[in-house]
Amino acid sequence: MPANDNRLELLDQAFFDSHHAASQHEVMQVVYIYADGIDLDAVRRFHHHLSRGLMGRLIERSPLPFGRHRWVLDPHPPDIDVAERPRARSEVGDWADERSQLPIDPESGPGWRLSVLEMTDGSAAVSLVISHYVLDGIGAVIAVIEAILGLARDLGYPLPRSRTTPQAVAEDAAQTVRDMPALARAVISGAREGWRRRKDDSRTARKRLPAEPSGRRDFIVLPAVTMWVDADAWNGRAAELGGTGNTLAAGFTAKLAERMGRPLGGDGTLAVEVIVNRRSENDTRAVAVSFARARIDPAVVTTDLSAARASIKKALTDLEGAPDQSAQMAPLAPFTPQRAWKRLVDWALEDPDQPVVCSNLGDVGEVVTRVDGTQPAYIYARGTIQGVTRQWLERIGGHLRVLIFSAPALNKICIHMLAYQPGVLTTKDELRALASSTLAEFGLTATVD
Repeated sequence: MPANDNRLELLDQAFFDSHHAASQHEVMQVVYIYADGIDLDAVRRFHHHLSRGLMGRLIERSPLPFGRHRWVLDPHPPDIDVAERPRARSEVGDWADERSQLPIDPESGPGWRLSVLEMTDGSAAVSLVISHYVLDGIGAVIAVIEAILGLARDLGYPLPRSRTTPQAVAEDAAQTVRDMPALARAVISGAREGWRRRKDDSRTARKRLPAEPSGRRDFIVLPAVTMWVDADAWNGRAAELGGTGNTLAAGFTAKLAERMGRPLGGDGTLAVEVIVNRRSENDTRAVAVSFARARIDPAVVTTDLSAARASIKKALTDLEGAPDQSAQMAPLAPFTPQRAWKRLVDWALEDPDQPVVCSNLGDVGEVVTRVDGTQPAYIYARGTIQGVTRQWLERIGGHLRVLIFSAPALNKICIHMLAYQPGVLTTKDELRALASSTLAEFGLTATVD
């Protein structure tokens, strides 16, 4: 897009609209834990700079039902939230869960929240929660680094409702006309994709998701647990098993999925979606990733990662060589009605592979951890979903997402797991026990929250 063009990328609009139609709201959270308290004034400066970067924006819908959404500046960024009373160190996980469920709205705001908790033992925690429709993981890392360094971005976005309604209608209608050639190509691509799906026996043969239950809905916070592993031990074990740190991350995800009871394919393998970063310099997209699907045999990963490494390499090669179907069909996003988005989300959830997700942010560097200018004792990051119900999790058959990154200043690998398996794993204590024993199968130990 041209500089200062505030239209959302079509894939960003598709991501937002599809999740909105399905009543899903994904957020990311970063939690910093300081053993000796924090410099609150420095955290306030960090908060100030966050609002002047990629996080200081909101989504404004077009007045046309088929128009392009646009980025606008957030004129009222949220105040920093300092807890009124200290809590015990053992409660920091519960506090983080509470912060992750506070309302976040990428349209009306706030699109993010920064919170501070002082604890009774003198330690402190900082929580940063961000709407996933504003930024993805790597985008958040960049925004945090820029805020810590005191850097501001002149995104050139207007304030909300800067355009009059007639002006917005005229501009968006003209843009739609200019987009018609791309739309025509997308229609052809969509027709081919629809034909391919009808011929896809593995999907059409699978029993559809059960209907959404009516009546009472039991809202829950997805069980989440964090482990910190010594980085030298992690990388050393990966090498001993014939893999890399990235391969070990995917192997651990597959093994945990197997032990949760996630379904295996006919060949005994599990589908693991490996997230691939696509963010380039000066990239302002909300989501800049691709997904490479690898088939990993969980039965062998604790003793040999070579097959997993080969499978991931093939998945990445296939991804690079295949046409980007999502990009080809993206021009259809503004014309897709809410009901169709909901059906597309259900279709994705009906994937017979029932893949689990491994998101590896890699080495996040030393700056990103210093929100008050000093290094914390621990840091973790996760993606989670707000407003999840037990009925929805049972309807889709469970959930597993593992996020891993390296914090070199702490010499630690952070592993965060978000998981739920009906009848098997439904509590944080169950996840903590299963994750610890799974890691032990790889010959590794960890500090577990």
